[in-house]
Amino acid sequence: MAETPAAKVTRTTQIVNKLQKAYPDARCELNYSNPLELLVATILSARCADKQVNTVTASLFQKYKTAADYAQANLEALEQELKTLGLYRNKAKSIQAACQRIQEQHAGSVPATMNELTALEGVGRKTANVVLGNAFQVNAGIAVDTHVARVAQRLRLTAQPNPDDIEKDLLPLVPQEKWAIFSHLLIWHGRRRCHARNPDCRNCEIQKACPTWRKAQ
Repeated sequence: MAETPAAKVTRTTQIVNKLQKAYPDARCELNYSNPLELLVATILSARCADKQVNTVTASLFQKYKTAADYAQANLEALEQELKTLGLYRNKAKSIQAACQRIQEQHAGSVPATMNELTALEGVGRKTANVVLGNAFQVNAGIAVDTHVARVAQRLRLTAQPNPDDIEKDLLPLVPQEKWAIFSHLLIWHGRRRCHARNPDCRNCEIQKACPTWRKAQ
């Protein structure tokens, strides 16, 4: 029997409650101290582990402190700062172009709306949601990365492959005030329990709410 929308909302609420108990410290694991640093770190995090990004930004943020610093930087020098990360050339170009727009159109301050953020080079909904939810405490959506996508699909909260479509499926299942934390909870669970390979289903905190686990028994 297909799960009704109401039943799926109830099950999602149970999932959120159990994950909040399991991961009371769930948060963004990128290191940052202001919206610009979080924006840069999130752009860098594409296809890279947060630990790798944090290693690079430890020195990067000491050298580049404002949007103007990135906008006026020598591009080749910026690329060298990011060389240990995947797609570093594209990321350097995106960061510089985004910061040039921030300088020209937002007086050097990272904008705090979805439309303005996604108008920046290299910024899609996922990056914008991360910045809004964590730097500005604005629940504008649910950030969908590979962990969120994988866990949500295994939980049968979505069958969509595209991040934007996954987000559309998840939004009505979670109260808006929990959109940002919901993303963190799924990311933490994906990193610590629901691995891409060999998920630890036996010790999973939400196994009873997971159709995939039940099917595997």
